[in-house]
Amino acid sequence: MADPHAPLVVVMGVSGSGKSTVGGLLAERLGVPYAEADDFHPPANIAKMAAGHPLDDTDRAPWLDAITDWITDRHGEGGVVSCSALRRRYRDRLRAAAPALFFVHLDGSEELIAARLTARMSHFMPPGLLRSQFDALEPLGPDEAGAVVAIDGGPQQLAERAYAALPR
Repeated sequence: MADPHAPLVVVMGVSGSGKSTVGGLLAERLGVPYAEADDFHPPANIAKMAAGHPLDDTDRAPWLDAITDWITDRHGEGGVVSCSALRRRYRDRLRAAAPALFFVHLDGSEELIAARLTARMSHFMPPGLLRSQFDALEPLGPDEAGAVVAIDGGPQQLAERAYAALPR
C-alpha cells in the first residue's frame, strides 16, 4: 500500500557528486522506488557526452520529459530519482509534475569531484565535461524546496544528511 506521505525527491548535482549512490541509499532508507536519471537518456545523448560534448537544452528535453513521467507515476507512492537538475528551469519543469518535489543538492568543490570522476571507471561522462556542468549549475533558490548537502564524507553519511534534510 502506498504511503501518501512518502516524499518525492530529486538528488541533484554535477556528475561525480554522488547522486546515484546517495539516491539509492536514500530511497532504501525511505522504502520508496529509486530511478537513475542516466537511464532516461536517449542513446544519442550518451554518445554525445561520451564524445566529450556537453548537452544543450534541446538534447535535455526528451530526457527531462522521461524523468517527469517517472515522477508523475510516483505521485502518492514517493520515490527518489537522481538527476543533475543543474538549471532552475529544469527543476521548474520537474516540479510542474509534482509541486511538493524536494531537491537534495549534493555540493562539493570542483577539485574533489574531478578526483572522483578521474577514479570512476566505465561511465560515459568524461572528466573534461565537469567544468561545463559547474558553469551551468544554478544553485537552489531560497524559494525552492530543497537542501544543500556537503559531499565530504562517505556515502552512508551523505545519505543520512540527505534524509535529515527532508521535510517532515
